[in-house]
Amino acid sequence: MKDFTCITVTTPVAGVAAIQLSRPKVLNALNLQTMVEIVEALESIEQNNDIRCVVLYGNEKAFAAGADIGEMGDAGTIEMLKRDQFSRWEKIRTFKKPIIAAVSGFALGGGCELAMHCDMIIASETAQFGQPEINIGVMPGAGGTQRLTRAVGKALAMEICLTGRMINAQQALRAGLVNKVVPVQSFIQEAIALAQEIASKPPIAVQLIKESVLKSFSSTLEGGLEFERKNFYMLFATEDQKEGMHAFIEKRTPTWKGQ
Repeated sequence: MKDFTCITVTTPVAGVAAIQLSRPKVLNALNLQTMVEIVEALESIEQNNDIRCVVLYGNEKAFAAGADIGEMGDAGTIEMLKRDQFSRWEKIRTFKKPIIAAVSGFALGGGCELAMHCDMIIASETAQFGQPEINIGVMPGAGGTQRLTRAVGKALAMEICLTGRMINAQQALRAGLVNKVVPVQSFIQEAIALAQEIASKPPIAVQLIKESVLKSFSSTLEGGLEFERKNFYMLFATEDQKEGMHAFIEKRTPTWKGQ
């Protein structure tokens, strides 16, 4: 994989890629280059059959403290339309393999939105989530009003977006925004352990489960059930389905091929 300037990519354990946001001097503020590199890394990972799950993280102080305001402070409407900076975020949304955000410290504005683009969030005890765009005269633009509402409900999403106030890790857990809260010392390891567990499952089934869960956010119940049912039937064309069911009957551990 190519060298990056704003992120680092490693494979801490078999089957798992870890992408670290690496702009600590600005609390991992998300400039255009950072997002380009994240997308490039994901495109490469998507083609690598040995990688089955991804962990995205920052450092103990910040996952990402927001967008890089310096890049847009003087921009006009036409320039922002032409830049269309949020379109590349669609690659994160449509990425086929599960992504786990490991969040410690600030996840604000674009940082909160980036975490919500992921499929699961492991938070450290110091994690703080928020959409403070209101404080600089704008509003969330990469899904903050939509994904946050779906995650925590209308009332809390309204409060967070309209006041710019942050919620802490325990509040985020109670609201359903994060999966788990762990000590700062272990937040990355916890996310990698979860990713490793998912990576040990049959990859085609993992992909179709992710697609089916996400479908529930853009479909009626009837449409979602139909989508789920077709994916279920589709898995009976895979070698892994035969292996999994035969292994269950024979009381042995299955060996997945991703086929």
